[in-house]
Amino acid sequence: MKKFTLFLGLLLTGAAFSQSPCATGRYASDVFANFTTTSDITYGQNSSWNGAATTLKLDIYQPTGDAETNRPLILFVHGGSFIGGSKTDGDMVTMCQKFAKKGYVTASVDYRLGFFPFDSANAVKAVVRATQDLRAAIRFFYKDKQTTNTYKIDTNHIFVGGSSAGAITALHVAYLDKECEITDYLSPSVISTLGGLDGTSGNPGYSSKVHGVLNGCGALARYSWLEAGDIPLASVHGTNDGTVKYNRGIVNPGTPLMYLDGSRMVHERACAVGVENQFYTFPGAPHVPYAGNAAYMDTTVNFFRDFLIKQLGCTDNILQPENDRMQAAVLYPINYCDGTPVNEVCPLSLINVITSENMVVFPNPATDEITVTLHDNASHSVIIKDMMGRNVLENNEATGSIIFNISKLKSGNYLVIVDNLHTTKLIKN
Repeated sequence: MKKFTLFLGLLLTGAAFSQSPCATGRYASDVFANFTTTSDITYGQNSSWNGAATTLKLDIYQPTGDAETNRPLILFVHGGSFIGGSKTDGDMVTMCQKFAKKGYVTASVDYRLGFFPFDSANAVKAVVRATQDLRAAIRFFYKDKQTTNTYKIDTNHIFVGGSSAGAITALHVAYLDKECEITDYLSPSVISTLGGLDGTSGNPGYSSKVHGVLNGCGALARYSWLEAGDIPLASVHGTNDGTVKYNRGIVNPGTPLMYLDGSRMVHERACAVGVENQFYTFPGAPHVPYAGNAAYMDTTVNFFRDFLIKQLGCTDNILQPENDRMQAAVLYPINYCDGTPVNEVCPLSLINVITSENMVVFPNPATDEITVTLHDNASHSVIIKDMMGRNVLENNEATGSIIFNISKLKSGNYLVIVDNLHTTKLIKN
């Protein structure tokens, strides 16, 4: 009898674990009416850009009355151009609350802000500090799981995301994983002084591994840092984003800071190397359109929700209302370089042909020569600048296709600028 009881127990346990985690509606819908917030939890400390001691804090949101003991975690990171914003920003609070009601544990994370002077080198340092802090926050939850288990996190399902600077931070935590990748921006000695990629913001010895990225209007310094085998991501971005470009360009929150590859370029790269990703374009929308706009926010939350339940292994056929499923191609368009919505998750891509409104640069990266092709027969100014803003090559009466000999340029990043308006990053091997 005891053997039968044990067998039955094992059978029932196996059945429970084989069931989709969304079978009861959890993670796919709001199964909790309320959430509980615990504010100002210290996860670490470090020195700010000016040497001031900074205590690092986060707010945690949990489903009220939840009995589950192994819950996925989402860490959200606020925007603010690395000089402002906080964990209480409205878009981050809203996302934390909405996903807590679906059964997730969520956290809104503060990180070190500020840099001066406002130039590209110091902006890169600010990004590194933010990624170090986010990694420390991730380690905080791994440490909790292995010690007090206060928050009952499933460390096999930890996700990071955010808006603007927060999304930039999340993307770099996910895909900037080798110090040699940023030596074009910072010297090894500066990287070491900052504390390396992992940093010293807290909870050493624990993992900072994550399992997916929610990118809200963010960017990567180089899309090539996203490589085959990397973790999946979901991105939303407006085509008229004037702060963090939808395609690629200089981040400009009022002062030009640094040149980044926007969500469309990150999507193209993910497609090219076979990394699972989903991309939602907001045609004509500005920077972070879901902040303060309920309709945009609902679309963003539902898009991220569908991405996440797939990562959790949900296999249910019906996870959302019938009208949502029927309109999926309309709700979740992918806009390719010509602005035409297509239904494929990964449209046909020529990742080395960099397209902007007025030019194509090919090949890119390049060693000896590049061809800049303009899309009309008018006369244009084409200038190649280094990352210090110095002109290194130029043609002020360019028409059609122009060949530049770049063999004497040092290896690194350059900008190809047409009429002081349209900019493409050039990588010189």
